[in-house]
Parts: sequence; C-alpha cells; structure tokens
Amino acid sequence: MNKKVSLFFIAFATLILASCSDSGNTITDNNSATSTAVETSEVKDNANESSLETEEPKENTEELFQQVRNNEPTSERIAALEEIAMHYYWYGGDMKKAEKELFQGITLHGDYDVVEQSFARATVIDPYDVELKRSLASAQILQDKIPEALKSFEEIIDIDPDNFEAYVLHAAYSKVTGDTDSFEKDMQKLSEIDQERGQEYEVKFDSIGEIEKTTLNSEVPENSTKDNHAIITLGYALSDEGEMQETLLERLKVTLKAAEKYPDSKIIVTGGVPKKGHTEAELMYDWLVEKGIDKERIFKEALATDTVENALFSMDIVREEGLQDITLITSASHMRRALVTFNEASQLMDTLENKTSNREFTNVVYMDYDSEEEAQKVTEEEKMVIYRDFIRTSGIWQFPGLQR
Repeated sequence: MNKKVSLFFIAFATLILASCSDSGNTITDNNSATSTAVETSEVKDNANESSLETEEPKENTEELFQQVRNNEPTSERIAALEEIAMHYYWYGGDMKKAEKELFQGITLHGDYDVVEQSFARATVIDPYDVELKRSLASAQILQDKIPEALKSFEEIIDIDPDNFEAYVLHAAYSKVTGDTDSFEKDMQKLSEIDQERGQEYEVKFDSIGEIEKTTLNSEVPENSTKDNHAIITLGYALSDEGEMQETLLERLKVTLKAAEKYPDSKIIVTGGVPKKGHTEAELMYDWLVEKGIDKERIFKEALATDTVENALFSMDIVREEGLQDITLITSASHMRRALVTFNEASQLMDTLENKTSNREFTNVVYMDYDSEEEAQKVTEEEKMVIYRDFIRTSGIWQFPGLQR
C-alpha cells in the first residue's frame, strides 16, 4: 500500500529505531515474568513486555558492571549506572551477577529492581540531580511502589520547589491512591507555577475520571458511523515463535465484525514489536485480508512498541489521512488505558495543527474478564498504569532523556 507518512511520524520512527539500536532486543514493560504492576493479560499491551529481534546488545552485563569504578569521573559513573538501568529495562540480565558484583548485600527480585537500584546509586552520587530522582521514581512505579515514588517526587520538590513536572507526577499518583488532599494541593501549586498549563492538566485529569466510567462494549454498536471513521485495533505480544496468541486473535475477530458492520470505515492495525521477523501489525493485516477485508482499507502501523506509541503513531495516520471519529478495539482489561492515551494523542495532533477536532472515541472490546460487571471495576493497579501512560503521552518522559 502506498500511504503518506508525515515528518512527525518519521521523527518518532527514527527515535524507535535509535532506541532499538542502542538498547537491544527486549523491552521489559511487556515482560510478564518481570512486571509486577498489573497481574492480568493486559500487561502485555506495553511493548516493554515483549522481545525485539534487532541486533545483540553492545555489551554484556559484566562489561557494563566494569564501567562503574570509583576512580572514574562523576559523570562517567552516573552514565554507566544509567546504561545498566536501561540495559535491564530493555533486556533483563543476570540477577545473581548483579547482586554479587554491583549491588552487594541487596536481594534483587527482578529486572526492575536493577533499574531502581541503578538510579538509587546514581542519586547518591549526585543527590541534586532531579532527573535522576525522577527516573528512580519511575522505576519504583514500575514495581507498584507508589509510596516510595511519592517520596522521590517530594525530594525533587524539596530541591526545586517550582518543578512543574514533579507536581504533575505527585498529583497523579496521589489521585491513584485516593489522597484527595495532596492532589488538590498539588493542583493549586501547578496553577501557581504556570496557570495555563496547570488548568490544562486539571482538565486532563477530569477527563481521565470520565473515561474510567466508560461502558465497555462487547458487541459492535448498531449505530451507523459518520464519514471519515476509523477502526483502530491494538496489537498484543507475539509468541516466541512469531505467531499471534489467543488474545490478539480474539481482538481480530472483534475487528472483523466491526469492519463488516462498518464497510466504509478505514482500519488501522498497530503493533511493531518483531518476533521471528514478523510484527503484530503485519500479521494482523494478513489475517484480515485473508478473511476478505479489502487491503486498501487497512493501514499498517508497524513501529509502535507500547500503548503510548500505539496512540501516537496511529493518531498521526489519522491526522494525515483526514480521519475523524475513532472506534478502538482491544481487550477489556486494556481499553480504559487505551482510551486515555488515544484521547491525549488526539489532543497533541490538534495542537500540532492548531485546531480542535472534537473527535468521538467509541470502543468494542474482547471481553477478557469473567463478567461485564467485573470488567467495569477499575482497580488501583489499573489506575496506576492509566496515569503512567497518560503522563508519558502528555510529554513527560518516565526516564528523562533516556526512555519515554
């Protein structure tokens, strides 16, 4: 297919390719063996839980550990610790070696422990570097250590009382835990630091609350779509053999029903984590074509490595193709997070074009809960990943200068 690709999309593609080249072949957010934040099938909808088949890592863990020497300049020691953190974030590594050679006396329970300990060590070397502290807090969030992360954000605020992003993060995770007083104080401070941006985040937080109440539809709605409507189906980690797993196949079955009910709608399939030379988007495209869907209706978005990039890259296609309203298709356990990130990405596209699109987002889910009643409940763990991915989509990187 001959589809247009904007400069915005090329820029993001370049970022991803650079990340793959620099970091190697595993993105740990989608590694269900190491993720402790959400114990449902939904965790694999972040590319950080799957394996990328690119080139081998530049260095093995032993070589990485050897870089952290006390007779090196401060900047090089911190850089080495950051490299170790990103190595374990993307690939994982030898936990026993890390315990023995780098973090003596600390029992490590997973790859994210190494990420956390690396940034913790770096913040000891430079306790005034607020970006290192923010990276430490992000590693704590990945392990569902919200109280520890809140303390890290508070340390940033102690050092830099007008740090806007630290207040956004503290507000978000205070809201997740139900600490209304802290949330309201943080929002007041955001307005004092930057009234316009503060009000923007207040509106964003309110919209997340509304999206959390969204009814999840297990059947394709009967109402007809408007012009320039798009169906967007989110990918799911391929098996180690490079094949689609049950969750992704079930999402495609829902997509097929929607495509048949809305024959004039375009379809975007998104997912770019390769296994055995295949990406989710490529296999999704092939499956739909084999089922009789006209290939000219389908756009392949084969670069996204997680839910945030699903949203950013897919909405860039929406913008380029002049599409308007969106029906998202994913698992029920993943839908609220997807709706939040896609809404935020849509607002970014509006900002780039200096307009207000007023897009309508609807949903159809593969029901991966035991009942629809259970599916409507939003747990604290789900709220945490919703806010984490919202914040990343809004432009605040979880590991500043290293990883969105």
